[in-house]
Amino acid sequence: MTSILWLRRDLRLHDLPSLLAAHEAAGDGTVLPVFVPDPVLLASAGPVRSRCLVEALGAARDAYDGALVLRAGQPHEVVPALAREVGATSVHISAETTPYGRRRDARVAAALPDGVPLVATGSPYAVTPGRIVGGSGTPYAVFSPFSRAWRGHGWRAPAEVPAGVRWHRGPESEDLPPVPPEAYAADLPAVGESAAMQRWEEFLATALETYGSDRDRPDLHGTSSMSVHLKYGTVHPRTLLAGLAAHPLAAGDGAARYVTELCWRDFYADVLWHRPDSAWGDLSDALAGMAYDEPGETFTAWQQGRTGFPLVDAGMRQLLREGWVHNRVRMVVASFLVKDLHVRWTHGARHFLRHLRDGDVGSNAHGWQWVAGTGTDPSPYFRVFNPVVQGEKFDPHGDYVRRYVPELAHLPGAAVHQPWRAADGYAHGYPQRVVDHGAERAEALRRYAEARGSRGVPQPTR
Repeated sequence: MTSILWLRRDLRLHDLPSLLAAHEAAGDGTVLPVFVPDPVLLASAGPVRSRCLVEALGAARDAYDGALVLRAGQPHEVVPALAREVGATSVHISAETTPYGRRRDARVAAALPDGVPLVATGSPYAVTPGRIVGGSGTPYAVFSPFSRAWRGHGWRAPAEVPAGVRWHRGPESEDLPPVPPEAYAADLPAVGESAAMQRWEEFLATALETYGSDRDRPDLHGTSSMSVHLKYGTVHPRTLLAGLAAHPLAAGDGAARYVTELCWRDFYADVLWHRPDSAWGDLSDALAGMAYDEPGETFTAWQQGRTGFPLVDAGMRQLLREGWVHNRVRMVVASFLVKDLHVRWTHGARHFLRHLRDGDVGSNAHGWQWVAGTGTDPSPYFRVFNPVVQGEKFDPHGDYVRRYVPELAHLPGAAVHQPWRAADGYAHGYPQRVVDHGAERAEALRRYAEARGSRGVPQPTR
């Protein structure tokens, strides 16, 4: 017998329950690993995302001893055709939880030959979305109670690689998808299972102890950089949780904070599972009457990193160049779009998801809604991040801004955050500010108060 292992967001060999299931189903037969470059997903990917996917696929092909077959096309056509070609008796996947993924898998299941099931085992999350519900059977809408339930539920130990698995050989494989040349303009970290584990060990050895404080500093290398590996499944969060639990600093603040961040990822995936409409629509209707501006020249300036606010511009240029933005800076640039430029969050979310190499639909949508005030947080609408204050606090020496905004490289220290105060601040072509932050903050709060039917305007949290 032959079983197909259809890989998607699980481009690894270790800790892969669907591989165990495929091996068991094949008995003394073979397992055929397959990846389908989905034209819908490829069309939405920017250059850096395309490069990361191809690198992850190349590493997976090596890990599977060259047996990984690539067949481009519509999955509901490609997978059933391949099942017929090799006489597969079952197709195995990691359960998909995004709205598009669930619809795609349903179409594939319906198109498979009679008697060939689509078997879902495991998921890309520590706890599969939908499993944790409140005492009344309703899903959690606030993080803190979800976090307690998530920790109480727990998760399985990492899965072993099945012994004696035999790969199916024979079906012709297509080449890796093409990568735009501009994707190689930046020096990016390698993406693949071996690269993931190497980076994870480095993080545990050098940065875990100070993660609780350094994770907020974009000028420091204080994060794990594992988000891209979680995106493509070159590592599973169970593996990271097991590594943290076995570490000498497991009881420290850094490890506790890291576990919480993994919980946030699961939480947002769970919210999306229960409310698939929240991928591109407001989770809460509290701001249903909110007035937004249509994207225009200032939106383009935001996309290009030319707003005249150094921390915002550094983050947006980092996004275009590296396909990644430090989490603190993500919040700042999102706040600037929604509350300084008054543009609806979905425009920013789409731009991010196209370019982020670690773009996760649930985390992206609900992270943006946390800033916009339409998501899970009970009262975030009055938080307006001041990009200057945020820069001076979390990039105190200006190193992060100078790294991505060369027009300001001549300004020393924290002076980089207010070039308008330096006599030569605009000497190298840095743009003037596109808005007055103080005035737009007041306008944002006015709009929020109006939308909520409130007479009072609360003071913003900076």
